[in-house]
Amino acid sequence: MPDSQPATPGRLPAVYLGHGAPTLIDDTTWPAELAAWAAAMPRPKSILVVSAHWQSAPLTLGATDPAPLVYDFYGFPERYYQLQYDSPGAPELAERVMAVMPADEPVAQRNRGLDHGAFIPLLIMYPDAEIPILQMSMPDLDPAHLFAIGRRLAPLRDEGVLIMGSGFMTHGLPFVHDYFSGRPGAPEWSKEFDLWTVEKLERGDLDSLFDFRNRAPGMPYAHPTVEHFAPLFVTLGAATEPGSAPKFTIDGYWLGLAKRSFEVK
Repeated sequence: MPDSQPATPGRLPAVYLGHGAPTLIDDTTWPAELAAWAAAMPRPKSILVVSAHWQSAPLTLGATDPAPLVYDFYGFPERYYQLQYDSPGAPELAERVMAVMPADEPVAQRNRGLDHGAFIPLLIMYPDAEIPILQMSMPDLDPAHLFAIGRRLAPLRDEGVLIMGSGFMTHGLPFVHDYFSGRPGAPEWSKEFDLWTVEKLERGDLDSLFDFRNRAPGMPYAHPTVEHFAPLFVTLGAATEPGSAPKFTIDGYWLGLAKRSFEVK
């Protein structure tokens, strides 16, 4: 099991993953991919999650006691609202996040629980729920600002903190209705955006990535709203080896949407 490893000191990667809907836990292949990824990484001492589903200004930290879950999804079978993830809180991590932020980046705190962008992948990757978890909001959706926040967080990786951006590489839900009925493959806009992003990540082309709204093929279909791409910039900012190519750990499509995930050194 991926959560059987002892906590390992030293540098953790920064990751960006597609978190899926609650039904991810019943998928035939994706959970195994996430579990294998977690097993291949050093076991974190704590995890800081930046989810597409929490935008709040100023930068805000969630519950530092054992965090409740936020069932921020609608219309699913009742059993998905019974899911539990009783992880410890992370008050020490909250203090470290506040300490690394500059004076012009105020940090607030709220007793907010973990939304599905956090707890759904964690249920699969670390099912023992023994690792302290802290969720952090995105104060805005500006790529350069989120990247700068990630730069501030980068030293935490040397303290055994896994920095996790949780979103979706493409998220054009209004435009994939045909795929919900079982149509195979993925629409061209989803594939084009995914492959463009891979190319820019491998080249370390931050200028293009920051301007993805205007430069990326497949827009605005790939991201009619951009909150699911935005956590990627926190992940890239947290890289301690700027310009190093990401390691792509998961690829392919789910309901026509790119579920590509990666880690950076």
